[in-house]
Amino acid sequence: GPGRVAAAAGEEVPVEGGPPDHSYSLSSGTTSEELLRKLNEQRDIIALLEVKMKEMKGSIRRLRLAEAQLREEIREKDRLLHAATAGTRKRHGL
Repeated sequence: GPGRVAAAAGEEVPVEGGPPDHSYSLSSGTTSEELLRKLNEQRDIIALLEVKMKEMKGSIRRLRLAEAQLREEIREKDRLLHAATAGTRKRHGL
């Protein structure tokens, strides 16, 4: 049809600005409609990945906060432990 990409049968249509053997190179039978569908699929995937990345960044932030709190608790327990064992020196290894 008129929406068909012009190319000799069986030939690969080089992707604009890319090498002909590019992984996304399309067969001669690819219509502009199919091309649009593929591009929309790519856009949907990219949008999903961006959402996932934001979620992961949020998770990392929460983990860092939790880690900081745990480190603070450990420091506090170490202080108490050292204070409790300062006289005896029995548990000096801790």
